[in-house]
Amino acid sequence: MALSYKARRRWALVVLLVGLPVYIIMCTVVMAWLTGEGDAPLPFLVQLLIYIGLGVVWAVPLRKIFKGVGQADPDQQG
Repeated sequence: MALSYKARRRWALVVLLVGLPVYIIMCTVVMAWLTGEGDAPLPFLVQLLIYIGLGVVWAVPLRKIFKGVGQADPDQQG
């Protein structure tokens, strides 16, 4: 079942205000765990690739929710 425009807008807001901060904290904890305390830090390019990968991973499954949310309501008359 497809979500209505209004439902997609609401879910997009929930994802941005609740889900994204939780995901950012989770990614920060994972990166801190990967580098470890006192261990040699990961090379800069490896860290950059991990952050880019994590940045894409959160958005790909949610692209249908965000698609067209900034446009005018297509169900509205007139």
